[in-house]
Amino acid sequence: MPVLKSYIAGQWFGSTAAKALPSAINGDTIAHTHEETIDFAQVVDYGRHTGVKNLLALDFQQRAAILKALAVYLQERKEALYEISHHTGCTRADSWIDIEGGFGTLFAYASIGRKGLPSGNVAHEGPATQLGKDNHFNGTHILVPRRGVCVHINAFNFPIWGMLEKFAPAFLAGMPCIVKPATATSYLAEAAVRIIDESGLLPEGALQLIIGGTGDLLDRLEEQDFVTFTGSAATALKLKRHPNLLARSIPFNAEADSLNSAILAPDVTPEDEEFGIFAKEVAKEMTAKAGQKCTAIRRVLVPAEHLDALAERIKERLGKIAFGDPKEEGVRMGALSSQDQLRDVTDAIGRLLETSECVFGKNDGLEPVGKGVENGAFIAPHLLINYRPLQDGGAHDIEAFGPVATLMPYHGIDEALAIAAKGKGSLVTTLTTKDPAIAAEMIPVLAAQHGRLQILDAEAAKESTGHGSPLPMLKHGGPGRAGGGEELGGIRAVHHYLQRTAIQGSPTMVAAVTREYVRGAKVIENDVHPFRRYFDDLQVGESLLTHRRTVTEADIVNFGCLSGDHFYMHFDDIAARKTQFGQRIAHGYFVLSAAAGLFVYPGEGPVLANYGLDTLRFITPVAPGDTIRARLTCKRKIDQGRTSPEGHPQGVVMWDVAVTNQKDELVASYDILTLVAKRQ
Repeated sequence: MPVLKSYIAGQWFGSTAAKALPSAINGDTIAHTHEETIDFAQVVDYGRHTGVKNLLALDFQQRAAILKALAVYLQERKEALYEISHHTGCTRADSWIDIEGGFGTLFAYASIGRKGLPSGNVAHEGPATQLGKDNHFNGTHILVPRRGVCVHINAFNFPIWGMLEKFAPAFLAGMPCIVKPATATSYLAEAAVRIIDESGLLPEGALQLIIGGTGDLLDRLEEQDFVTFTGSAATALKLKRHPNLLARSIPFNAEADSLNSAILAPDVTPEDEEFGIFAKEVAKEMTAKAGQKCTAIRRVLVPAEHLDALAERIKERLGKIAFGDPKEEGVRMGALSSQDQLRDVTDAIGRLLETSECVFGKNDGLEPVGKGVENGAFIAPHLLINYRPLQDGGAHDIEAFGPVATLMPYHGIDEALAIAAKGKGSLVTTLTTKDPAIAAEMIPVLAAQHGRLQILDAEAAKESTGHGSPLPMLKHGGPGRAGGGEELGGIRAVHHYLQRTAIQGSPTMVAAVTREYVRGAKVIENDVHPFRRYFDDLQVGESLLTHRRTVTEADIVNFGCLSGDHFYMHFDDIAARKTQFGQRIAHGYFVLSAAAGLFVYPGEGPVLANYGLDTLRFITPVAPGDTIRARLTCKRKIDQGRTSPEGHPQGVVMWDVAVTNQKDELVASYDILTLVAKRQ
């Protein structure tokens, strides 16, 4: 049997067999951990120096491009990982969540980085704030790489997704990652890292893999480093209290297993489509990954009058699910990840039965399907009922991390909310209702103790990704027992790994640091119109102050006729005089159009297209007889490495537009996004 190797300091390390890792399907040994002791001082030093140096030689946009290339490379080699994933007890559908869900997260963060991060390694979290009366002193926030390493301690249930969903935002943020997968399924994580290494896409030092224990790794971390953990609440608490993490205030993010709920609202009856949707969702969450998901439904809250009907619906669905070796035809639920996990789940069920009774699974004659499965880690789905859910303990404290859920009857919305709160903080709850008023009443209360809430009805069910599916663009994490941490959430996850710092100074100095023009900063003016400059040549701060235009009655009438906008403020002199403005004013969008007419260069040039407008504000009204002019300034350049469909290279330029009147008062302010050609 192969010996798994750690990947440290750019080398594969370890050759002597240590702990045997059995297949969850038949108990056969499929790999061993290695016996050799890792030098964690070398690991941290390599990440902190080689890894940081190589990652920061790239910028946000370049790292995003690498993530996309890596996702493509892994996707092309997925079948080898599916074959290995089978030994973790997964069906093909279960493995898809882990394998292609992980690759999908890489794709998502490649896109998030391309759209949400600048070129360079300083992200401006603006806008800048004027701190002095005459705008000589500004303040703002920047986000910069921490120049440390990130230690990811992952759970056994998602060896690939759990690794990549943390790696992607950390890599974008410029942090080298030291990944420690759970030992039981580390053979799958090792296989994925081997493919990543073979790709040659990652900079040296960006990723290291630890097989086995962490030794003194946490003792060697410093203030710029970061630790994330996924697993049990008890282990999260133990790690969070590590003396070195506390002494150095090292950020620690925990995502712990939680006692998630599904709530059937009182408006839903057995005759409703939503009733069947709810039963299906519960059964699916019980059996997907054999219930080994931190987001799985553990507590099922149902109006007391519908308890029996719901129990029968769920039992009917569970009774049709064959479990066993996923390679056997018809099998829809696999095994737990290991014999240790089987013992833990069996013990937890026993403790749950002290406050509940089993209505499905214990004595229903269910047996796993397949050859050699008697040595596997199989367990039938178990549906329990707790008739006294307002009491503490039981399923409010005990989690059987397998295909186990407990029904809980309630009387009225307030009681349902009180029962849900006994989970002491959860990752996710699903509320199934037909009534928007019930959702509006319950969701804000539930939100205080949950990281994510799904509102499920017949319409949402057509496209729902499911109760238990964290998505890259939405927060994953929860308060209290769920760990108090936060992962994913789109660009938020990248920001978590960056250092946020307030800076103060003159507008010119703030603009120099942020590489983004700030109003009041010195501008660059020359004889060449900015729209005639290629992306490569254009500098942040290049500016054009236009000629003037006096707004006339005819302008307002003509624009109103052209646009069809005959709002009384533009055409009814008597009504307009009664308003705070005291007179008719020009259309805001006329001012916008007139400004474009003032600053746009009409001839052929490198500016290819205007594809967006942000932060538009109309500040001071423009009346007939007022004279306006515009200042167009290159605010930000973003080199996304993009090309046109014909293969011509181009970049994105954001332009600051300030429109003023004859008194130098700001009348309109906005940003324009354009595609600008690069030199061939």
